[in-house]
Amino acid sequence: MPAGPLDHPDQLEPLLPAGHAMEPVLEKAHDLRAESARLAAGCPPGVSQELTRMLRAMNAYYSNKIEGEHTRPLEIEQALSQEFSNDAEKARLQRLAVAHIETERWIHEQALATQALYSVPALQDIHRHLFSQLDAADRLVQLHGVDGQVTDQAAVVPGELRQRNVAVRRHVAPAWEALPELLQRWSSVYGSVRRGELQIVAAAAAHHRLVWIHPFYDGNGRAARLHSLAVLRSLDLTGGLWSPLRGLARGSDAYAEKLANADMPRMGDLDGRGQRCQRMLVEWIDFFLDICLDQARFMARLLNLQDMENRLGALLAHEEKVVRRGIRMEALRPLHYLFATQGELGRGDFASMTGLGDRAATTLIGRLVEVGLLVSDTPRGKVRFGVPMAGLRFLFPGLWLEAEADVAAAVA
Repeated sequence: MPAGPLDHPDQLEPLLPAGHAMEPVLEKAHDLRAESARLAAGCPPGVSQELTRMLRAMNAYYSNKIEGEHTRPLEIEQALSQEFSNDAEKARLQRLAVAHIETERWIHEQALATQALYSVPALQDIHRHLFSQLDAADRLVQLHGVDGQVTDQAAVVPGELRQRNVAVRRHVAPAWEALPELLQRWSSVYGSVRRGELQIVAAAAAHHRLVWIHPFYDGNGRAARLHSLAVLRSLDLTGGLWSPLRGLARGSDAYAEKLANADMPRMGDLDGRGQRCQRMLVEWIDFFLDICLDQARFMARLLNLQDMENRLGALLAHEEKVVRRGIRMEALRPLHYLFATQGELGRGDFASMTGLGDRAATTLIGRLVEVGLLVSDTPRGKVRFGVPMAGLRFLFPGLWLEAEADVAAAVA
């Protein structure tokens, strides 16, 4: 089949804004680097590991929600304990959420450099890892023709580039035969961007261009968001402490609108020199960076040490009064110490800081582990600060509102 107008790699241009159009987004990228550095420097070492774990569950929830597939936070927590719903559709979404969590964890463990993340095999590996955790029934999707009508259904093959033409809402994706050349252009341009603020701008631009290419039958949005998370982390921006997915989902209508606008063709001689609209690409990049800045600043406020001491006190008082699980206010000092200064504490050291007798302190530690405020890798091993979903409304209020609502409904 001869290449059509949407199939030529030039249709990706501009992959980055040119000239004066680049200046405002570079300034915003500079601000994001500064905010991220301040957050990383101020984050207590004792909280980062467990907060990262919680954010992975939150990311899975919001990525599902963006796709219109809603899984409740408590259902995700249950699925992580291998408790799946009897409702077939809910169970499918639970499995998809767990797969997302595991793929984000796997990406972090790979620790790929930014340039390597832009390789086509790395992109396919993200898609493959996500969908290979699901059986064929969970990967079954409907296929649509260019008129939007359902033409067939098929099970997504993990990591495989699509081999037929598709349309998604108003977007007619490039012909499948053109995918290798389009992806190679995407890879070579974004993977070779010089270090610094321009790489941050490139991360935003690459997200749109990848969604526009639509390389897979299904899972393009999820794979693109996982890829963006990986790139932002490789640039030392998130450290696992904040995520743009929360902001993108909370503004999902704007997210979809800005992505669609950036699909537009060039608007005259003053709109750059590529085939796509440079002005709308800049608008998308600006939107994406605003989301990132907002999330980094929000988390920086939540990690304030003095505020956390007050919130821990409120949580312990609530647990002691309402839940009656043996949680005592004597836990405040060692918990805040763990949050603020220390990655882990021996159980004996934690017990000493409570000022309680041996038996009472041992019981208290057991209760804290039970409710998730302490985490330990072994029954007698060192303990570290935990971030249980049940405590989110005290520890990190407003971070994951839907999880707070689930917990409130469960204990009502």
